[in-house]
Order: sequence, then C-alpha cells, then structure tokens
Amino acid sequence: MALDGKVAIVTGSGRGLGLAYAAELARQGAAVVINDVDAQTAADAVSSIEAAGGRAVAVVAPVGSTETAKALVAAAVENYGRLDILVTNAGVLRDTVLWKMSDDDFDTVINVHLRGTFTAVREAVLQMREQNSGGRIICIGSPTGQRGNFGQTNYSAAKAGIVGMVRTWALELKRAGITANAVIPVAATAMTATVPYFAAAVEADAAGEAMPAFFRHDLGFGTSDDVAGLVAYLASDAAADVTGQAIGVGGDRLQLWSHPEAVVTAYHDGGWSTEALEESFPVEFGSQLQTVGEKFPPLPDDLQRPAPTA
Repeated sequence: MALDGKVAIVTGSGRGLGLAYAAELARQGAAVVINDVDAQTAADAVSSIEAAGGRAVAVVAPVGSTETAKALVAAAVENYGRLDILVTNAGVLRDTVLWKMSDDDFDTVINVHLRGTFTAVREAVLQMREQNSGGRIICIGSPTGQRGNFGQTNYSAAKAGIVGMVRTWALELKRAGITANAVIPVAATAMTATVPYFAAAVEADAAGEAMPAFFRHDLGFGTSDDVAGLVAYLASDAAADVTGQAIGVGGDRLQLWSHPEAVVTAYHDGGWSTEALEESFPVEFGSQLQTVGEKFPPLPDDLQRPAPTA
C-alpha cells in the first residue's frame, strides 16, 4: 500500500469529506488521527476505520488554537511514533451578505479555517522538521476561495488565504522535503444538499446510485470518495515533486488551478494619471475584465426538480 508506515492527522474528519480522506489514507496503510468537536462522532469514525482494518485514534477538540494543534501532533507521536501527513479539513459556515455579517460570523469562520490551518501546519512542520524525513501538508480549499461566492465574505477570505499560505509554505519547506498543496473539492456535502441545482445528484447519492453524467463529467461534481484519492496521492511518495499547487477534483474531473497572473499589461509614458486611465482603460482592459463567481450551465430537462414550496 502507498502509505505503509506513515502517520496522518486529518482535522474535521468525523464525517463527510474529512472522514472520506481519513478512511482512504488508512486504506492505503497510514495510521490516522481523527479530529472532531463531537466525541461520539469521532469515536464512530475511529470504529469505522478499525472495522475496515485500519488504525486510528481520536482527538476531540475544535481547531484554531495552538493547544489543539499541539494535542493533534502529540496524539500522532504518542500513539504511532511520528507524523508524516497533515490534512487540514475542519471548517464551519456562517453565511450571510456583507452588510448583515457580524464580527462573530467573520471571526468564527476565519478562526476555524484560516487560523486553524495555520496553527495545525505550524505544529506539524515542527515535528516533521525534527524527524528530518520530509512530510506532506494538504490543505483543503474551495472554489469559493478561487472565484468568490455571494454571501460568503468570511469563507472566501479564509479559503483564498489558505491557498496563499500553501504557496508560501511550498517555498519555505522545500529544503526540508515537505510538500504543501491545496485541494479544491467539489462534492455532495451537507451544504450542497440544500442547493436545488444539485438536487438530482444529491438524490442519487443518497439512494446509493451513480450520479448523472452531467454532474460527474460536465460539472465535476461527485461524492466525498471521489476527492479522497487525490488526497492520498498527494500524501504519497509518488507526489514528492508536486508542491505549491491548487488542484481541483470532483466527480470524473481533475483540474490544475493557475496561480494569479497578469492577463493584460499596458504602459503610459509618465505614468497613469486619472485622465490617461479614463481614456485608455476601457480600450486596454475593458474586454479582459475577469469574471467572478461560479457560472453553471442550465440543467438538462430530465435533471430539473420543482422549486421547493413554502
């Protein structure tokens, strides 16, 4: 198996995407530290991995604090003797439009997603550097962090920040043989289950049936298990040369996201005054302005569902 002898931490892994990542890492031979805020959920996750022949222990604590990050690394070292892989997946949502978003809405999401990623990675890297045997940092991003999404100021800021940190860590950790990558999943979750556009896919998944090809192929929208393979690949020795990347995965689709690059460059002798911009900006840049948000194609007639009634 690809990860025999490796030890992994997966934050937010009691259920959903996080549990799928942890289960696949265990299936590939890694011992796993499960993390969740609910003790029973964490215990059930450990039991499911052990029932499948894997090894797992749990740390019940909310991510964000340095104390939790230290506890996660300590659990890996005390139970399995080392740490090789960290997957930062824990997250919460507090969605609302900008003018209704409270300080607590913003701070809670930033603390769990962005600070929780930072503190966990910092403690993991301290252990990996001490071991002097390399390591794998895999941070979970989102299409929202890449393109924005209505009502998710806090979440888009956190997920964009995660990708920015990953690019920096890829530079800082290269000499230590530690890779850092971001995974951008598109999958059926508790959040997408409430979106009418995805109803046919969510219904099929809940019934244990294959999702329609439109979702899996055209949209790259699939199950949690569809994402787990990429996480395990990036954790393996086969991906030793892959670092600093943002990689999208969902359904049958795999994507390599570009880093931000200038799409148009123009020059004006003496600099760009307001008057020069008024004259030249529409000509030089108007046709190249970048889109924001996700743009989904119309659903085929056979996949449309009636709008929910009040």
